[in-house]
Amino acid sequence: MAELWTGYIWPTIIIIAQIVALVVPLLLAVAYLTYAERRVIGGIQLRIGPHRVGPFGLLQPIADGLKLFFNEIVVPAGASPVVYLLAPMLTFLLSLVAWAVIPVADGWVIADINVGILYLFAISSLGVYGIIMAGWASNSRYAFLGGLRSAAQMVSYEVAIGFVMISVLMSAGTLNLTGVVEAQRDVWYIIPHLPMFVLFFISVLAETNRHPFDLPEAEAELVAGYNVEYSGMAFALFFLGEYANMILMSGMVTTLFLGGWLPLFAFPPFTWIPGVIWFALKVAVCLFIFILTRAALPRYRYDQLMRLGWKVFLPLSLAWVVITAGALHVFGWLPQ
Repeated sequence: MAELWTGYIWPTIIIIAQIVALVVPLLLAVAYLTYAERRVIGGIQLRIGPHRVGPFGLLQPIADGLKLFFNEIVVPAGASPVVYLLAPMLTFLLSLVAWAVIPVADGWVIADINVGILYLFAISSLGVYGIIMAGWASNSRYAFLGGLRSAAQMVSYEVAIGFVMISVLMSAGTLNLTGVVEAQRDVWYIIPHLPMFVLFFISVLAETNRHPFDLPEAEAELVAGYNVEYSGMAFALFFLGEYANMILMSGMVTTLFLGGWLPLFAFPPFTWIPGVIWFALKVAVCLFIFILTRAALPRYRYDQLMRLGWKVFLPLSLAWVVITAGALHVFGWLPQ
């Protein structure tokens, strides 16, 4: 019995506690990211934003969640009910499980696996299935067209994201994300890989269907796209999944280019701030740029979106892989 406790039960309890400690703050961050977005865009457009529910409108996300929770989920006639309900669950679940390999501080990671970058790339690639399932299972032409748009868009920009990740892992000499962060102690990768940082961040906007690449959810021509037939908590899961993906991608940007939990400068008082605070601050800056982009930029046309992905980002990211490999080989930076 003692061996069973020490070998299986206690490690399981520790893992569950780690998951809860990560997921609960993440869900709160998703809820209040919606509040922050509405307040920031309201300020930019000289509006007040949410301010009635609770002090300064701080309870507005909870009120919105309760409203959606108690709304009826209407399954369209002719829809495939199982796939229809599985699609939002899959989208939301994938945005959470990817956090298993992201180190939020030194030693603060649920699964410190040696192929963390491949795991992230695999999970982000699976996200397209939830949207395709939603578009097909809704039995609606608009939802189907929105699903096809989103699938093509996400697949197109995943290629560029993959090549950027290859450049980073060659520089770090490891697929382990903790190792990638540790390799940035001397210099964050945003400095040597600045063009790829810009390319990666723009690709992340397209990958998460955010403005100016929110074409799958274009209200004007597709009446809200792949989720047009969803209501109630099913719609809320898509909504939460989108914002959770924004936080996830900001965490990826922080880990790959901004030094993860490492402080801005390696001397006091910067070193006195805990690593998890540094990680959260960097993620918050990335999320602010997400929101600012939505408020400031016009939407792309679909042909411009696809041209940018295949004719600009793909050749640039592939060329940067070659340049990075050549520089590492010539200057002796290639890890042995």
